[in-house]
Amino acid sequence: MRTALTQLLNIEYPIIQGAMAWISESKLVSAVANAGATGVIALGGRDAEWTRNEIRACKALTDKPFGVNLMLMASNKDELVSVIIEEQPAFVTLGAGNPVPYIKIFQDAGIKVIPVVPSLKLAKRIEDAGADAIIIEGMEAGGHIGSQTTMSLMENILPEIKIPVVVAGSIVDGRGLAAALLMGAQGVQMGSRFLLAEECTAHINMKEAIIKATDTDSVVTGLLSGHGGVRSLRSEFTDRYIAAETDGITTAEERSKMSQGTNKLAAVDGDVVNGAVQVGQGLNRLNEIEPARFIVQSVMNEAIMSIRKAQRFIDII
Repeated sequence: MRTALTQLLNIEYPIIQGAMAWISESKLVSAVANAGATGVIALGGRDAEWTRNEIRACKALTDKPFGVNLMLMASNKDELVSVIIEEQPAFVTLGAGNPVPYIKIFQDAGIKVIPVVPSLKLAKRIEDAGADAIIIEGMEAGGHIGSQTTMSLMENILPEIKIPVVVAGSIVDGRGLAAALLMGAQGVQMGSRFLLAEECTAHINMKEAIIKATDTDSVVTGLLSGHGGVRSLRSEFTDRYIAAETDGITTAEERSKMSQGTNKLAAVDGDVVNGAVQVGQGLNRLNEIEPARFIVQSVMNEAIMSIRKAQRFIDII
């Protein structure tokens, strides 16, 4: 399938495996890349040495393009920028901060820049600053979320932006990819579906919790913090945290302490009771652990069939 995104990144399929902290490592990223899509190494919480080693490990496992995700709120971001420039992944996705000062820095080093943006105003600013593409992510996504749904973002942003737009937020199968393409996107970013890849290092307890979950089992914590919400599976931790948000007693500092390390607790240690299983809302389609190659092929086959079926409406007219 040929889109502006596949041309930009020199990949076969318009699918980016989203960056997931403590999970998106070289084994998963290279498997997705070798399947014809592309993956992203998540640098959240990681240091420069780990970053360098993972980029090199990924290059040893694939000769296909892949990227890294840099959280601009990270205290060591300048050190990570230097490592990224030295190690030369194909592209970088940027979030949690102002990406504009970093666009030319990476591009001058031959690295394509794809910021994650939550609104049309910022999308236009990023386009004007010369970004190669953007990712728009709806609040249905797992982890840190914005305030607009995936559909609203597509309606608001796609007609206004000329550079390639990648859509994310509870897109878990080929129907979601087809819908995004028909709306005018050039590709999609998928995180939650790849949580269930065989090559993903997420703890088996986390994977099983996702498989057992149904569509109403995710909740959002942190909406009262002023820093945006975080979507996870409902658990004893999320119940405690949401209660603390509204009890009028627990301070913001105390709530912050409650949430620290909960992502890693679930993803790495497998504690899905006291940890945060960060996953999107497309839960009823997340029901099987599969090789990354099978996931990519399944999504593409479904997308092609969905687009072909959509043509029947034109035939009727």
